[in-house]
Amino acid sequence: MLKIIKIDMFCVVFAIVLLSVATSSGQQSAETLAAPVPAQIFTGKKVFVANAGTYSGVAADFKKDGEPGRPYNRLYAAMKSWGRYELVTAPTDADMVFEIRFSDMPGGGSELNLAILDAKTHFRLWTFTELVQLTSFKAGRDKQFSRGMANLVEDLRKLTAQPAATAAAPNK
Repeated sequence: MLKIIKIDMFCVVFAIVLLSVATSSGQQSAETLAAPVPAQIFTGKKVFVANAGTYSGVAADFKKDGEPGRPYNRLYAAMKSWGRYELVTAPTDADMVFEIRFSDMPGGGSELNLAILDAKTHFRLWTFTELVQLTSFKAGRDKQFSRGMANLVEDLRKLTAQPAATAAAPNK
């Protein structure tokens, strides 16, 4: 009798373990399913680059270097040389707005933030953030800033290189 109870208990525990593994693996596949990228990022052709400002201790250094709008200027130049989007001079002519901001982070360090907004609805479609560890020396500061900007643009390139099939399908 004791053996039967032990075998029954083993079977119950084994069944529970199997069910929990099956359930968790099903949840993992649903959790790891990639969410769609907003369609405007793939279909948009015209972009307005907006300067959301520099809120950093290095703003004075940028000004001293003769480039107070460095984040804006560098993003604009990168977008122009990439050629993926047509750059327009008014947000009303754009499909999307790429808004660049450079700011200090609480606790140290700085970050470049690129927000992609739908020009018609003003909704934020996507945001990229690159941490930038600035040094007190100009050469190091410039190098770190350039690396951060290059990483930001590369993140944007990777996102737009995804197949359009991952874009959000319109509701029917």
